[in-house]
Amino acid sequence: MSVEPSPTLPAQPAAQQGAHQGAHQGAHPTGHQAGHRAVPQPAAKPADPAADKIVVADVRKSFISDKGPLPVVGGVSLTVKDGEFVAIVGPSGCGKSTLMNIVAGFERPDGGQVLVDGRVQSGPSAKGIVISQHGSVFPWLTVRQNLMFGLNGTDHAETDAEKAALADHYAALVGLKGFESAYPHELSGGMLKRAELARAFVVKPDILYMDEPFSALDALMNMRMRNELLRILGEERHTVLLITHDVEEAVYMADRIMVLSPRPTTIQATFHVDLPHPRRLADPSAQALREAILKELGL
Repeated sequence: MSVEPSPTLPAQPAAQQGAHQGAHQGAHPTGHQAGHRAVPQPAAKPADPAADKIVVADVRKSFISDKGPLPVVGGVSLTVKDGEFVAIVGPSGCGKSTLMNIVAGFERPDGGQVLVDGRVQSGPSAKGIVISQHGSVFPWLTVRQNLMFGLNGTDHAETDAEKAALADHYAALVGLKGFESAYPHELSGGMLKRAELARAFVVKPDILYMDEPFSALDALMNMRMRNELLRILGEERHTVLLITHDVEEAVYMADRIMVLSPRPTTIQATFHVDLPHPRRLADPSAQALREAILKELGL
């Protein structure tokens, strides 16, 4: 789903309407020695916005419940560098998706602020794209048509021929060459997720906001999609903020991993990942990092 303001949806054929829907060389825990449990850290001072792609400064959010206000985000401060891949892990229900929605501009914080490229994020922006587990392609459009629709209202392509050429380029980039004219129901689950990735990349976003994007896939396809994403990121520069329950996914992909506390969530620990790509999760350094993160999660 694009973070830019929602354009008018393409017309859906009537026949289809209603029918779809720390190791020493591996990681360095911030604020404590490797192998020791991290103590809660004070809120970080907002960094110089000009030096960071994303700055989250003391963001807080509560929701109204039958028992009164329910604090969900309890004062989160973080920064993400341009081109950095940051993963956020935390216990179920701690507020990870709420935090992502605030950073992407879909939710307004009760306190604090989010800056992207030094400007306050007051709503969804064309600078970022959300990729979630729920899917974002239109089932009544082909792969090519889905990608072309995402180009409407952008300056990346003007004519239909230019849009089609760009759509076909990104279809090929994610491994869908030869399936440009296929409809979503004709694709496997893995191919459909590739189409969703292509639909995000075709608009050339600065930031990818990824909320459990591969969680609905089986383990083998999940691993393949991780590799596919890393391959594309090796060819194109994007800043990535990933929300995940999967510690191994975070270890495999991220430059930095942040562990959230239970609700109201704060940043409990940060791990810098120094392992080169491609990574082997069986390596002692990767396993040590995994164990350190699980320890922070109380496991």
